[in-house]
Amino acid sequence: MRNIKVVLAYDGTRYCGFQKQPGGLPTVQGVLEESLARLAGREIRVTAAGRTDAGVHARGQVVNFFTDWTVPTDRVVAALNGLLPDDIAALAAEEVPAAFHARKSARTKTYVYTVYNAPVRHPLHRLYALHVDRPLDVDGMRAAVAHLAGRHDFSSFQNTGRPVASAVRHLYEGRVERDGPFVRFTFRADGFLYQMVRIMVGTLLEVGLGRLQPDAVGAILVARDRAQAGPTAAPHGLCLEHVEY
Repeated sequence: MRNIKVVLAYDGTRYCGFQKQPGGLPTVQGVLEESLARLAGREIRVTAAGRTDAGVHARGQVVNFFTDWTVPTDRVVAALNGLLPDDIAALAAEEVPAAFHARKSARTKTYVYTVYNAPVRHPLHRLYALHVDRPLDVDGMRAAVAHLAGRHDFSSFQNTGRPVASAVRHLYEGRVERDGPFVRFTFRADGFLYQMVRIMVGTLLEVGLGRLQPDAVGAILVARDRAQAGPTAAPHGLCLEHVEY
């Protein structure tokens, strides 16, 4: 059996997340596995680096799957893209060792959350950026995100709907940058809890709007209490950018 690694990009707008859902709801995994089954002539199950939520996008999602099909690796991308819908695309493919696992082998993942910060909403950005119409204090948010860097228990920034054995993660990088009307939050870590990025962004936006002081983010982190953090930012501003192995 060959182990094939594929890098995917997708617009998550019309999907109920990456992972298959009961009831036949549309998911990226479901569409991808249907396409693979047509190519291989049998059922194929994929493993993903991250289970992105409904409405979340990806530029660098990684999946792997085992198959005995004879399609040359350099033809996998073209073969898949001939069957996938316009909002999902295979970007690259390679054969990898049997021990490779898209999730367990990952060293870091990078997510970017985009905010469109302008007085008037823009229809061309509505699917990929959260509109915030009030001015944001970017310097204050930069000071706040510095409290999150390092290895910590991130229980305060976890949606309690998906329990885990440990909420400890290492956040290697947290950046807040402005580019014209866009404010982008970049996070790179060894792993992320359920909705962790969206809750961190929601909390940082409270700082940007003057509702929290930057130092309060450090206190929220130490509290290990979801109720202390800010709201969960909407999913459409979030994108899985890159997975490092």
